[in-house]
Amino acid sequence: MINPMGRRAILRFGGAALAAVAGGSRAQSAWPSKAATLIVPFPAGGGTDAFARPLSAQFAKLTGKQLIIDNRGGAGGTLGAGIASRAAPDGYTLFMGAVHHAIAPSMYPKLDYDIEKDFVPLALLANVPQVLVVNPKSVPGDFKAFLAQLRANPGRLNYGSAGAGTSHHLAGELFKQQTKTFITHIPYTGAGPALRDLISGQVDMMFDGLGSSAAHIKGGRVKALMVSGLKRNPAFPEVPCAAELGLPDYTVTTWYGLWAPKGTPADVQSRIVEEIRRATATDELKAIWASNGADFGSLTPAQYGSFVSAEIKRWEAVVKASGAKLD
Repeated sequence: MINPMGRRAILRFGGAALAAVAGGSRAQSAWPSKAATLIVPFPAGGGTDAFARPLSAQFAKLTGKQLIIDNRGGAGGTLGAGIASRAAPDGYTLFMGAVHHAIAPSMYPKLDYDIEKDFVPLALLANVPQVLVVNPKSVPGDFKAFLAQLRANPGRLNYGSAGAGTSHHLAGELFKQQTKTFITHIPYTGAGPALRDLISGQVDMMFDGLGSSAAHIKGGRVKALMVSGLKRNPAFPEVPCAAELGLPDYTVTTWYGLWAPKGTPADVQSRIVEEIRRATATDELKAIWASNGADFGSLTPAQYGSFVSAEIKRWEAVVKASGAKLD
């Protein structure tokens, strides 16, 4: 039989345990209670940065907590993805990947992560068309003159990319396939370094996401000859689209999305999605996305996961048809 003193002790212990559980639940639902890290798997200055940094600033403004950008470039974005996949699943390390991570399974035979199994999808953040940008000194004239130059000098011109197996690389291979031309591929560790060399004249062109090239197009440092797809982009109405230039099947977009490591608690996932949606609904981010020629993602986490699965299959077919390989 338990005496009254023992019963009171048990009740006190039970009450403390319940309070601890409740406190833990509150701690999770109160995310963020401290700064979080956003791993960006490319060097600073690329397309991912063009969306990650404004998002980070807006997140801090709304929550009072920092979202610290950690650029981990290399291996076409797969190095940073591997690092993010091994992070603690507590909601304080997030991963901002891109279309490149749907291409990587077809290009890299020994990835140390699985984008579908080692992460949970949270949000599609932005979707932007690819744009063909050139150094105006290396490639003068319009698209017609450019195409004539390519055909008259196969292999003389080159294009930079964010790395082998990225959308920049595959967009170039698809362009070569559809125009029956040959351009030498120069892979970099990210779009930022490739753009710097394009501006300085070290490479002749890029098939880039409009988000990272937008400011350079507006500043006259590079010239846009074509935007992919069936229609012109509202942010750059003077740039012709692929369809009107005789390439109706040249549709390549660069999308950016958010993941968390597998095992992140469901309630924390919900809070992350809620805060990201609050940030992307602000006038500031709407203006930045529009100036970069981007559309917002409007998918639920489950829909985003299905979208990524479909993209993996789509790019696998493109890789096979083009014969693209790691350089």
